[in-house]
Amino acid sequence: MSVARLVLGGRELSLEYEWVGSGAPGAPVVVFLHEGLGSRAMWRDFPARQCAALHARGLVYSRPGYGGSTPKPPGERWPVEFMHRQAYDVLPAFLASVGAPARPWLFGHSDGASIALLYAAKFPDGVAGVIAVAPHLFVEDVSVRSIEAARVAYETGDLRARLGRYHDDPDSAFRGWNDAWLDPAFRAWNIEAEAAGVRCPVLAVQGVDDEYGTMAQVGRLAALAPRVSLVKLADCGHSPHRDQPRKLIDAVSAFVLRASGAGR
Repeated sequence: MSVARLVLGGRELSLEYEWVGSGAPGAPVVVFLHEGLGSRAMWRDFPARQCAALHARGLVYSRPGYGGSTPKPPGERWPVEFMHRQAYDVLPAFLASVGAPARPWLFGHSDGASIALLYAAKFPDGVAGVIAVAPHLFVEDVSVRSIEAARVAYETGDLRARLGRYHDDPDSAFRGWNDAWLDPAFRAWNIEAEAAGVRCPVLAVQGVDDEYGTMAQVGRLAALAPRVSLVKLADCGHSPHRDQPRKLIDAVSAFVLRASGAGR
């Protein structure tokens, strides 16, 4: 595990990260962007497995507030546009600091998928393609209900203890995400306009049994962006990399091969 040091908005940040997979010169690079309660460690071995299938190199990191990265200051509330800030400010600064190639593939899950789409729209020449797993383009009632249930589990159950295995400061990780999503102002959050500007190839993946979003999310993405391929996974909830890892790896591998032109 390594640490990248950034200065953004006059604040010093440390972001934990690691490289996995192939070290071959010219190997494609896949950047993994975790979910709203995720971290570098919570991906477990999935990035390495995916990169082995792609003969690629993977870059896995924890965003500020998560894992072993700089936690959010106590009492700070993330703004409604916190995912925009991650896509427009933090991610490009991080990629530059670690010497990532000019056009990596972005593999995002949940909030991470939304961040990947925002980045691809903002920096169209800076990405080879996007794998958007369970992305959020707008707020659904099912999302809010599940996030409200997560708050109850955190305050009265063992969720805090479980998150403590993956985050140095579990309160930072949970409260940053949960407070933002349950802010009444967040109900108006929407990135459909930005998604319509994504021009790179996109693989949109959704579990049929996703407890945090419906098929309307990937369906809307396919209607807005011109180069979207859809994968709908049966017997799969919000985390396909845990529920259906083999099917996800195969779908991503076929997509990257096809999108890169290697399969022609």
